[in-house]
Amino acid sequence: MKRVFCLFLAAAAFAAAAPAGAEPPTATRLVADKSQIAFVSKQMGVPVEGTFKKFDAQVAFDPRKPEGGTVALQIDTASASLGVPMSDAELPKGPWFDTVRFPQASFQSSAIKALGEGRFEMAGKLTIKNIARQVTVPVTIAPAGGYAVATGSFTIQRLDYKVGDGEWTDTSVIGNDVQVRFKFTLAGLGPL
Repeated sequence: MKRVFCLFLAAAAFAAAAPAGAEPPTATRLVADKSQIAFVSKQMGVPVEGTFKKFDAQVAFDPRKPEGGTVALQIDTASASLGVPMSDAELPKGPWFDTVRFPQASFQSSAIKALGEGRFEMAGKLTIKNIARQVTVPVTIAPAGGYAVATGSFTIQRLDYKVGDGEWTDTSVIGNDVQVRFKFTLAGLGPL
């Protein structure tokens, strides 16, 4: 049960992380093997971390003119993992991600604002289990070894997306807050 909740968190985290990926007109691309989306929830008060192993992003983003950029992220909900086989087997089921009916979670930016010193704020729609909510995600972008690395974290409420539905709505067992953390490594991003 607790592991299933973590899967939900992972999905939410992944979906929320989508705003961090940015691609300018000069063919910016996500370097998937150097990127990650993690989610952290609390089960019986103890933090539990999971990850999404498969995701992709389309980025059209110039850090010098962020207001004209867009970021779209797709997360394979069946790739959510808590690292425990029994919990991982529950995550794809109906009360959690219901991956047969909803194989993807997504994020689509609607506005990007520069805050200075490599910091940005991305607003957009996070969709999990066909339920869309507006989120605002803080993102920091810094150069690293020939790439640009976008990092950030934000918190969502799993019950807003019916993750952990039915008997799992009891937040004393699995908390409602899920922190989503992301690190997106980007190739071809323009100068900051």
